[in-house]
Amino acid sequence: MDLRRRFVDDETVARLVARTPAPLSVARVGLGAMVLLAGVHKLLAPGVWATYVTDWLAPWLVVSPVAFMLINGVLEVGFGAAIVADRATAFAVGVAAVSLSATTAYLALAAAVEGGFFVDVFVRDVGLSALAWAVLFDALGRSGQ
Repeated sequence: MDLRRRFVDDETVARLVARTPAPLSVARVGLGAMVLLAGVHKLLAPGVWATYVTDWLAPWLVVSPVAFMLINGVLEVGFGAAIVADRATAFAVGVAAVSLSATTAYLALAAAVEGGFFVDVFVRDVGLSALAWAVLFDALGRSGQ
């Protein structure tokens, strides 16, 4: 038995679907909000985010881990706002997609080297990276029209 048909008729579903935003618009706003909020939190609590910098990565940074997070926070607020507002979307989402993918690769390496640390964040960032790439491909398609 089709549970949807038991509770809602096809005409009601069609009316609801016609009123919903495009799925990739929802994905874009969700991704942008995540980037924006992560940036705000990095500005408010950079030390919390600095804990993701392992002892072997810290020497590779040209600034302290806290300063690195503050710089990223400023950038993420700007890029996140651009993504939400759908302005310079392909560029902003491109930066987010590359950044999230690099972060995901780093987290995978850190998890392997550090005995499983950050696996939970790695798993989440795999999905966020894929979301960012999907939104980027959509933005590139729209900018080419």
